[in-house]
Amino acid sequence: MSYAGDLTVQQCWDLLDQDADAFIIDVRTMAEWAYVGLPQLTGNMQPILLQQWQVFPEMAVDGNFVAQLQDKLQAAGANTESKLCFLCRSGVRSLAAAEAMSAAGFANSFNISGGFEGDLDSDGHRGGRNGWKAEGLPWQQR
Repeated sequence: MSYAGDLTVQQCWDLLDQDADAFIIDVRTMAEWAYVGLPQLTGNMQPILLQQWQVFPEMAVDGNFVAQLQDKLQAAGANTESKLCFLCRSGVRSLAAAEAMSAAGFANSFNISGGFEGDLDSDGHRGGRNGWKAEGLPWQQR
C-alpha cells in the first residue's frame, strides 16, 4: 500500500477530534465545495484545508497539487508526521491524493472511504448509503 490506509468517515471525525495534529483535506473541485457542501468541523479541530486534486471543468489533475498543499500545510502548522485525511466525493480522488502526499514524504496520509457523498445507491443517487452526509456528520453549504 502506498499510503497509510483507509478511514471511515467516523474514524476520521474521531481522529480530528482527538488529535490536534490531524488535518482534513478536501480535494474536490471548487464547484463541489460551493454547490454540494463542506464538512463542518467543531471544537478544537484544525480548520479544513481545500486543495483541488483535479481542476473543473477539464478535470485534469493539478500538477501543482503537492507543492500547493505543502505550502498550506506548513502555514497551518503541519509537518511530515501530521495525520492527513483526504476527502473527495466517494473516495477515488482522495486515494490518489493520499498516495501523492505519501510519495512526497507525508507517511500518515489517509483516504476517507465513502467520501463526502458516498457510493451510488440502487437508484444511482449518492448521499444515502455511506459517506460524510449519510453518516450524519456536520456539514454546511456555502
